[in-house]
Parts: sequence; structure tokens; C-alpha cells
Amino acid sequence: MYNLSYVHVGRTVIDIEVGALLSLKANLNDSFQKACNIILNCQGRLIITGMGKSGLVGRKIAATMASTGTPAFFVHPGEAGHGDLGMIVKGDVVLAISNSGNSDEINVLLPVIKKLDLPLISISKNLSGRLPQEADVALTLGDFEEACPMGLAPTSSTTATMVLGDALAIALLEARGFKSEDFALSHPAGSLGKKLLTHVIDLMKSGDEIPLVAGNTSIIDALFEITEKRLGMTVVMDNNSRYGVLTDGDIRRLLTINQDMSQPIASVMKTTPITTSPGIKASEALNVMRQEKVNQLIVLDGDTLVGVLALRDLVQAGIN
Repeated sequence: MYNLSYVHVGRTVIDIEVGALLSLKANLNDSFQKACNIILNCQGRLIITGMGKSGLVGRKIAATMASTGTPAFFVHPGEAGHGDLGMIVKGDVVLAISNSGNSDEINVLLPVIKKLDLPLISISKNLSGRLPQEADVALTLGDFEEACPMGLAPTSSTTATMVLGDALAIALLEARGFKSEDFALSHPAGSLGKKLLTHVIDLMKSGDEIPLVAGNTSIIDALFEITEKRLGMTVVMDNNSRYGVLTDGDIRRLLTINQDMSQPIASVMKTTPITTSPGIKASEALNVMRQEKVNQLIVLDGDTLVGVLALRDLVQAGIN
């Protein structure tokens, strides 16, 4: 059996690729600044293309750009030469990736890109290929070795290209003043999107769903309201339009002390309930519940009762 230290090989690969990133960092210059300005001023979309492994990295860069405020999508260069080039229109910017700078599939597209008068940004290892020579801005990765011992499989070069794409995306994000709320708009199904986009008004019970009794309602009748509305509590309104609350847990505690259940609920209700407003984020309301150790919040719009927010509804909505 071949005696191989996998850990040693793994660390060697990482060292080589770290070296490639250091070379990339040292190689960053005014061309990066120009590329950012071209993309920032783009009136259309950023079109990213690349063949093979460069194409796979290009897809990731396009996805990162699109989710951080730069409209972008990937076009396969082979398919572009057979009709998909029609997806590219005036006003777009093309970012073409080719480690050698001589990818045949991309070079075929260069005359059309020029005819459409589209700004062309290239990413390649150096400036020797046709692509960087014809680009308006040529970004280069620097001089480094591939982690593959045969120098054949793209390894360090794909890592460096991906990092360069991230650098472009984040530089543009900062230039646009892109915020977490903007990010959430393109990620509504994810946990971040739910956290930033879901507000109390989206989850609260309102109208007839609100358990509500008058202050002179007996404790036993209030229990029926709690049971019917299934929120584990009821809101109480006294004669002065002030709100209180009584939970099923409160009633259980009253039973242990043989409380007269015919007494009016106003005599046993909590007179300072924890409240929230309909416009705050649901995640903020959840934090209030945790701090106050309650499972429901009364929702007030000014002094008006508009809803009740229950912990279970936050959990079901994926707010955490």
C-alpha cells in the first residue's frame, strides 16, 4: 500500500494556493479600479462568460454579483456562439474569464462584443493572450504555480479567479451602499431574508382572532375565550380603555390557591402587559419575548389594540 500522508499533501496544496492569493493581492492595480468603475456605471447587466473550470467560477461570480446589488448573469461561450449571444444587448458589460487568455470559444465572440460596443473586462493569468490584449480592462492573476503537481488541473488559478470575483463584488457592494435589507430582498426564502423582511404585522393575530374580554368578565368566562382563541392568553380591556392580560398559566396558578373563578378578571389580570408595535421586525419582537420571558405580545398601534403576536407563530415562520 502506497505510504502517503494525506495531511501533508493537503497542507501543501493550501500553502500553494495561499501563495497564489498573495500574488493576486500584490498584482492588484489601477486596472481593478477601472473595472469597478465600468461595472458600477453599467446601464445594463454584467455578462460573465468563461469555458470549462473558468465557466464554473464565472457562474459563482455571477451569482455573488446578483445577490449583492450588481445585476449579472452567466452566458456559456459555446452556447453564445449558437444563439445565446442575443441575450447580450447594448448597455451591458462583459466580463470574460480565460486563464490562458486564448479560449477559442471566447475569442470567437470578441468581434461581436466589439461590434456591439460593449465594454470588455478580462480575467487571465497574464497579458499574453488575445483576450486581455483586446479587453478594455485586463485583470491579471499574477505569476504562481498550480497546486496540481502536474500543473494541469486548474487549482490555484480557479481559487485566485474566484477571490478576484469576490473582491470585485464587495468593492461594488460598498460603492453602492448596499445594505443587509437589500441583500434580504434577493433572499426572501432564506433565514436572513425572513429575519429582515418579516414584521410583526405579517404574523400577528388580528380582528376576531384576538382573544379579548372586558374587565368585568368572570375568570371562568375568560377561560372560555382563552380556550376558543387558542393563544394561551386573553387581552383584557377595563372601563378606562386600558389593557391587561391573563394567561392560561395565570389561571392554573389561581386554581392552586382556590381563587373564586366567578370574580371579575380585572381583579387578577396583569395590568402592565408587554407590548410591541406592528411595524417592528418579527425578530426584534422575538428578542423582547426572550428578554421578558413571555410567549405572547400585545400589539398596539399607538394606544389602539391591533393584534397579538404569539411565539408559536414566530417559530412556525422560521424566525429565530
